[in-house]
Amino acid sequence: MSNVYFCSEETTFVLSNQPKYVDWIFNLITDHDFECGDISFIYCSDTHLLELNKKHLGHDYYTDVITFNYGEEHKVSGDIFISVDRVGDNAKEFHCSFAEELRRVMAHGILHLLGFDDKDAESQGAMRRGEDEALKLFK
Repeated sequence: MSNVYFCSEETTFVLSNQPKYVDWIFNLITDHDFECGDISFIYCSDTHLLELNKKHLGHDYYTDVITFNYGEEHKVSGDIFISVDRVGDNAKEFHCSFAEELRRVMAHGILHLLGFDDKDAESQGAMRRGEDEALKLFK
């Protein structure tokens, strides 16, 4: 059995229409020939995510998403921490809605769980294409 959870830490943000997002996440994962395990999306503040970034990755800068992968073989499981502050700022910078940018960041986290990375220009391009395809799946 698999479960997708949505919760918040240090923010009042609550994702609306959660069943629609669960379906989208499930479809994204199965379209990559993986099985959906337990996935938690934790929406948080910039400050909270910065502390996680420092503690677990040794990075002293703000980011929009950090993914912790607990998956095994073809079963996707993990925690995806998302800064709603960064999502809001990025939406303004990229001239898109908060909802669209949030979906892109959520897809980014799922793609990390599927084995995508973004450490160099080539993998960043593959990640961006994966995000674009994921956004098309959201109905």
